[in-house]
Amino acid sequence: MSKLYLFFSIVFFLLTSSPSFSENQNTQNHDKSDHNFLESSKKGERIFKGLVLTKTKLKACISCHNISFSDTLNWNPSAWDIAHRFSNKEISDFNSVLNVPIAKLMSEVHAGYEYSEEELSHIKNYLLKLKNQGTEQPKPIVNNLILFLFLGLIITLALIDLLFTKKIKYKFITILILFLALGYQIKMLSEDAMALGRHENYAPDQPIKFSHKVHATDNKIDCRYCHTGVDNSKSAVIPSANVCLNCHSIVREGRNSGKFEINKIHAAVENNKAIEWVRIHKLPDHVFFSHAQHVNVGKRECQECHGEVEQMHIVKQVEDLSMGWCLDCHDKTAVDFSTNNYYSNTFKELHIKLAKEQIDSVRVKDIGGRECARCHY
Repeated sequence: MSKLYLFFSIVFFLLTSSPSFSENQNTQNHDKSDHNFLESSKKGERIFKGLVLTKTKLKACISCHNISFSDTLNWNPSAWDIAHRFSNKEISDFNSVLNVPIAKLMSEVHAGYEYSEEELSHIKNYLLKLKNQGTEQPKPIVNNLILFLFLGLIITLALIDLLFTKKIKYKFITILILFLALGYQIKMLSEDAMALGRHENYAPDQPIKFSHKVHATDNKIDCRYCHTGVDNSKSAVIPSANVCLNCHSIVREGRNSGKFEINKIHAAVENNKAIEWVRIHKLPDHVFFSHAQHVNVGKRECQECHGEVEQMHIVKQVEDLSMGWCLDCHDKTAVDFSTNNYYSNTFKELHIKLAKEQIDSVRVKDIGGRECARCHY
């Protein structure tokens, strides 16, 4: 009886204190699956980057498809874009795109590619890993921070010597070092403070590779066709995807990007999702700016503030859009009183001075261009 009791006690202990066989098996299978995926993604990365032993004249994937941020336009989709597009597709779909593409541009670029199903599976797993982890990000530049901290160290040592150790014989040398280091620190702080909110040369990646040069210069599309609010509203207006489809319901393949980028427009409309463009030109919330006032009334050209956008593949912020830059324009820019009907029945005193040749021109500053409440209220 005691042996039977002992036997059941041991069995009960084993059943309650350790995981079941099925749980162990599931854990082992899960670990094995993760290991296989990681191994497959590493092989896929080597294939994608062309790090293979077999010599070939064909270009590696990475030669066309970026895996990290680039400030120059690459018309080919990035690895991250491809990962999001094909991560849920079958290998057969992946094969048809890589090995036997139908699109004209793709068929020319991918001529000669014959990846096996196993290689395609490895590449797909690498792209899936990219999708989950994100692309490689550029490392931040910390040169200014290091210099600022180094100057802080010099100031500290100078103060210690001046007040306590007094190792340097001539005090004026210590004081000179102290003031030079402190002055440069103040200069760095003031420059960075003034640069807050300013994004000169800012040129972010956009969800779709849209070229103003192709549309405005090559295809002669008027700016106002897309930016419909520029004459009558505060904002110039970003066009909806439906405006894009006015042309791209027929034009389904671009000469530079093939079908990939244009298909994003159709996907946005079909899924009823707005295209999330990244805003480039943005003024602080306490500043009022009206495109209608400047373009319609002031007869300013887009290029005066935005640069030669019609020549840009990637739009960037050309000017710093600071208050000083705005005021400098208001001080220098002459208002066309003679032909602009907006001013015909206003500012009569200025009209009289012009008629009597007391002044040769009217500048923006003369009609309130320097009044605080015009832009800040």
